[in-house]
Amino acid sequence: MERAATVYSEALDGTGHFRCQLVVVDGVDRGRACPLGEREVVVGTGAGAALRLSDERVSAEHVSVRADQGRFLVRDLGSTNGSFYEGSRIGELHVGPGATLRIGRSALRIEPEAQPLDLAPSQARRFGELVGESLAMREVFAVLERVAATDVTVLVEGETGTGKELVARALHDASPRRKRPFVAVDCGALPETLLDSELFGHVKGAFTGAAAPRVGLFARADGGTLFLDELGTISPAVQARLLRALEERTVRPLGGDHERAVDVRVVAASRDDLSAEVAAGRFRADLLYRLSVVRVRLPPLRSRREDLPLLVSELLRRRGLGDARPSGPGFDRLHAHAWPGNVRELRNVIDRAVAISPGAQGFEHLVIRIEPAAGRTSVAGAGGEELSVRTDLAYAEAKQALVHAFERRYVGDLLARHAGNLTAAARDAGVDRKHFRTLARRHGLLAAAADDDSADD
Repeated sequence: MERAATVYSEALDGTGHFRCQLVVVDGVDRGRACPLGEREVVVGTGAGAALRLSDERVSAEHVSVRADQGRFLVRDLGSTNGSFYEGSRIGELHVGPGATLRIGRSALRIEPEAQPLDLAPSQARRFGELVGESLAMREVFAVLERVAATDVTVLVEGETGTGKELVARALHDASPRRKRPFVAVDCGALPETLLDSELFGHVKGAFTGAAAPRVGLFARADGGTLFLDELGTISPAVQARLLRALEERTVRPLGGDHERAVDVRVVAASRDDLSAEVAAGRFRADLLYRLSVVRVRLPPLRSRREDLPLLVSELLRRRGLGDARPSGPGFDRLHAHAWPGNVRELRNVIDRAVAISPGAQGFEHLVIRIEPAAGRTSVAGAGGEELSVRTDLAYAEAKQALVHAFERRYVGDLLARHAGNLTAAARDAGVDRKHFRTLARRHGLLAAAADDDSADD
């Protein structure tokens, strides 16, 4: 079962520190690990080494690592072949979480130890503007209630439309920083140069077009909360500057000579799996560890359909249509939908229903229409089923089964969108009308009256 959140073991003690482990990430001993603390951990091939390797180019006592005031002191122990960090041979050096050391033919990485955050589900049915009564959401609420009063950095993950910014705003509103600014930025919507300037500011003349100095978002959020959305899209250069700002709690505007101290709580969000981005080399491991002191995953709406009545009631209440629990055919249609756009899509459906149902006094008077996004249809079907690959079949049979399911769903969706008009549906699909008709007939999607070449579309 996927946990609602993970936390580094000392993240909620008020210090923001977390325990780490030394993991062999490359070499013949890949996968071996040893916990790190204030006591020195010796790595080598000797019998007395705490992390014992079989790499023949590693000395009996090659290198030692120990925690030291939130960072880690690495010492080469007079090894024959040396210890290296970022391509340079080292004698003694302080590094942070995420640092990778090379000794012999092996690579060692300092990784925080993430532990499941096991809390009893909250008894509340809302947190800020987030609402839900499912076990999955009440587990999320329990985590948010626990971390709101702290200053720990939080990484919120989840699909588009699950409410990641609502989490950030709710954490801010429930924290001691509530009277200070809440500042949000969509990192994916800005090019690198503009994002750099937005986050850290710039001085006059820092670049072409910088006619006046600009205060960055870190400085504007001083004393409050900074929400960084779509963090997985930022460039390596911005990642490096962001890591420094998080570690040092200072920012330097572009073109500036002086740094400014900032007191900011950071909440970051991503729809991408940042761990996979780290593995692919597109995201810095040390930045991920710094951001995900507490890591929360929001469940998609399709996995918590029991929240639909409460969500619909809340959306109606905010629009002045009462808060009675919805029921009837309209709600059955909502319950059957797969919600690829999650709560944001549900909100849009309710807004559209209110707009096309003037004078409606409640849910039962709304005209509920769920329209697919232009140019695509959901991977999940109306009953929540998904197009699945049959690995129990031979390749040709599995491919044929998948194509059959795709054709039926695609043709059926286009016919529904065009109210059964074959000509319009074929034109939208970009195929010959006769071929489209053949596909529709093959999958039993033509009504008897329409299944006649002479019938008027």
